[in-house]
Amino acid sequence: MRSLPFSERGFHEWLARHLAAGRQGLLPIGDDAAALVPPRGRVAILTTDSLVEGTHFLPRSPPRAVGQAAVRVSLSDVAAKGGRPAAVLLALVLSPRTPRRWAEEVTRGAESAARAGGARVVGGDTKAADRQALVSTVLAWGDRRHLAPRTGARPGDLLFTTGTVGRGGAAFRDLAHAGPHPADRVLRRLLQVRPRLKEGAALGAFAHAMLDTSDGLAESARLLANASRVRVVVEARRIPWDRRLGGVRSHDPEWTATAFYGGDYELLAAVPPARAREAARWATVIGRVEPGRGAYLDLDGRFAPLPRAGWDPFGRKSRAP
Repeated sequence: MRSLPFSERGFHEWLARHLAAGRQGLLPIGDDAAALVPPRGRVAILTTDSLVEGTHFLPRSPPRAVGQAAVRVSLSDVAAKGGRPAAVLLALVLSPRTPRRWAEEVTRGAESAARAGGARVVGGDTKAADRQALVSTVLAWGDRRHLAPRTGARPGDLLFTTGTVGRGGAAFRDLAHAGPHPADRVLRRLLQVRPRLKEGAALGAFAHAMLDTSDGLAESARLLANASRVRVVVEARRIPWDRRLGGVRSHDPEWTATAFYGGDYELLAAVPPARAREAARWATVIGRVEPGRGAYLDLDGRFAPLPRAGWDPFGRKSRAP
């Protein structure tokens, strides 16, 4: 990708011309900070995430898709608290050899994802390093009465998930098997994140607890069980497996590792039974919350601990091939 050499000042000038926040914000792009007016009666929800070259994307990954993914993973956290996104900060860590066109395309992708979520990119930072990375920070507005903390699950609640389970693992498996020169569609699939903002806003109105499944269903269920000090039971027959997994083979350790790998970015919610019908409009019931401790898989009456196959950011399997 040929482009002008990267210049921080020149990039800031480009941002001011191309980002809506640079023309409409209370403070201009390039100032020391951004300024927003909070809606009356709302609380601020803040979250931040990092995407690192070689771990979350490859040098050949389409830069616009990288920028979209960087924002969407943070929007997924906001969705888990029922929040309404307001603003995005984007920090770019770039190699000195990075062409400015790459940074521009990443920013365009980030702005398109922010806009689709109801927010804008309002600022950020640029730094030089040997490896490229993106850090996205999202500010959202929420209702302090309906933040659905991980600690809120109660015995008797039903467990719901949005979307399907295993999409992220299937995408990583396809990349691992694609060889040294994966096709663009394989690289894009690894970066496909759909933040469930509408679902999160709806479920957040009554869910006792909610979190996103970026670490995989099994690990998210364990996090929920540990935080709420309850026993979480996932019923295998109810799980909406992603079609890319190629059929259920729960007896196969490799299939299980893929299915629970992580990167799904769906929502896992503990919902009181009285609100189950409303929840079913947005998600699928997959289990229940009971007194006790731990997270288990119900295999038609036979119980087993949920497999430890979730995303490990410091593990060998977390690195892109």
